[in-house]
Amino acid sequence: MKKRIVYSLIIISLIVLLDQATKYLARTYIDPSGVIQIMPGLNLVNVRNKGAAFGIFTSLGNTFFIIISIIAIIVMLWIIVKGLEDYRVFSFLAGGAAGNLIDRLALGSVVDFIDVSVSGYHWPAFNVADSSLTIGIFFMLIQLFTKRS
Repeated sequence: MKKRIVYSLIIISLIVLLDQATKYLARTYIDPSGVIQIMPGLNLVNVRNKGAAFGIFTSLGNTFFIIISIIAIIVMLWIIVKGLEDYRVFSFLAGGAAGNLIDRLALGSVVDFIDVSVSGYHWPAFNVADSSLTIGIFFMLIQLFTKRS
């Protein structure tokens, strides 16, 4: 098995493990109506997201997001196996998608628990899987704009 595939599986597994462990802790120890302040601007909450990022498109339903997630994960794994792009970027994307997919399958919604606000601006709650997706997209954009023809 090629190193990139092994490394990808390790990255994906670590992301899913960390994501699911932190979501379990949030579900277990944070009351859905409660807020735990870590420091000004950083709270832990226990909210459910039935939509996409920021809770948008909730009307499309959980089944839609499950199907899209499965297709996306398959495509990302195919890209990793074929070596078409940087495996690390697609490992972060696949790990994030898999973490949220597990929630959708098991709970019918995604558990979000990190709540951030800065200077009066409030960011919608998110989780480790969302952070992984954001990191993957960030590095994909960097590669896109720095890639030489």
